[in-house]
Amino acid sequence: MASVQSKPYRDHPKLEGSLEKKITRNIRHNEESYEKMPLYTSVMACLGFYFLIFIGMINHIIFTPKVATEKNRKGYPPLYNKFDSIFLRYVFRRVKDCFNRVVCGVPGAKIDIIDRVTNDSCWSFELLDTKSTFLNLGSYNYLGFAQSQGPCADDTKEIIKKYGWAVSSSRQELGTNILHLELEQLTAAFLGVDDAIVFGMGFATNALNLPSIINSECLVLSDEYNHASVILGIRLSGATSVVYKHNDITHLEQLIRQNIVSGQPKTKKPWEKIFIVTEGIFSMEGSITNLPDIIAIKKKYKVFLYVDEAHSIGALGPNGRGIFDYYNCCPKDVDILMGTFSKSFGSAGGYIAGSKDLINYLRVNSHASCYATSMAPPVAQVIITSMSMIMGRKYGDEGRKRINQLASNVKYFRRKLKALGCVVYGNDNSPVIPMLVYMISKVGATVREFNKFNIATVGVGFPATPLLEGRIRFCMSAALTKEQLDEVLVATEKIMNKLGLCYSRKPIANEEILYENPC
Repeated sequence: MASVQSKPYRDHPKLEGSLEKKITRNIRHNEESYEKMPLYTSVMACLGFYFLIFIGMINHIIFTPKVATEKNRKGYPPLYNKFDSIFLRYVFRRVKDCFNRVVCGVPGAKIDIIDRVTNDSCWSFELLDTKSTFLNLGSYNYLGFAQSQGPCADDTKEIIKKYGWAVSSSRQELGTNILHLELEQLTAAFLGVDDAIVFGMGFATNALNLPSIINSECLVLSDEYNHASVILGIRLSGATSVVYKHNDITHLEQLIRQNIVSGQPKTKKPWEKIFIVTEGIFSMEGSITNLPDIIAIKKKYKVFLYVDEAHSIGALGPNGRGIFDYYNCCPKDVDILMGTFSKSFGSAGGYIAGSKDLINYLRVNSHASCYATSMAPPVAQVIITSMSMIMGRKYGDEGRKRINQLASNVKYFRRKLKALGCVVYGNDNSPVIPMLVYMISKVGATVREFNKFNIATVGVGFPATPLLEGRIRFCMSAALTKEQLDEVLVATEKIMNKLGLCYSRKPIANEEILYENPC
């Protein structure tokens, strides 16, 4: 593939001597917040988790539940891991009522959820004929385009009449619709690159395209908090994967230098290609990748850069163009730009953008292009309309207003949470806002308390996060008003006082926090 070809890494310059430490730090990158966990909280979180596991083991031995068991498996590995079984049955089950809720409405500023009850301690649930309306801080509807009314819905109605609901074929057979070509041209123009290719599923965009680009003679430097789709794609490629510490540029450079010198583990041959794979916004941490420094590393060692912008495209930058717009970097400094349409654009699917050679290669060799059903016409039209609004090509400055509204909501809500004494992770400009509750038991309790105030949030704990870093994740949206945010903040303060969630040890400024009205 011409766009990602390079000479083997044999005689690379500047390998001797100490590490380069004069990396320019972008001011915005310093706006990251990570408080150290208090020792007392750490001890109590550990004790709580292991107590639950211990009680679970006792229950498992004495009161074995009537669930599926393995039989006649002699000579075969077990299908079920014992620890996983105990964790799911006796730890996760206790908070299962906080997850897997059934939605029956549009994921806008408010969302309708079907009521349900359990009569057997969360082993099973019964859906009722009633529903409840919640303030929605759990959906990735960053710019508020996921709605049943407005320009996106109106344009899509006409497309359904014209092209139907689905294409029912892959892109390389009879699955290429004129809307796909329009969307690809629009995406390339939006990102400022040569070309783009779109796919019907965001997860598959990573999982099925990374193996097409990377092979077993390649090295991948992967951020430790990369998404599961990225990790799966790297595994399927057969490449050697080395994990670097989250957003740690010094560690990344160390690993690149070491592996250029040592070569492939078995043969010691030089690597065919070396890739850095990172994300724009990390969905659990709320942090923003340090793109300028990574680009500097990429240029210094002549490696390739793959950036997953699932959460950052549309949600970052003055023009909503993602991480390179946020840092004012050139998009062509990133070899492969990947993103999804399921968040800021209110639709579904994903894209890969870059050079003409790269995209032409993927059109022929990507499994997602060869075998997967292509994007449905209504799905494509929602993206075309929302992206055109962001670019200012349709409906005046509506797109710009949404970008500014999201930025104002993020800054206001984050600052208010910190003023309440919350430990809030991530970048001050990230729409992913994790509030640390640490203990796995408090994750469930906090979600239940928010439910009492009819506020929908996302509780996240082990194994999706480190064992001692359970959290409530707020996802900000331009659809939310200041009055709705204030309603959430009032409820948050009451819940914090009730459950003891004031973990922050930072001094709280006495200055008034004002809401910056979007222009």
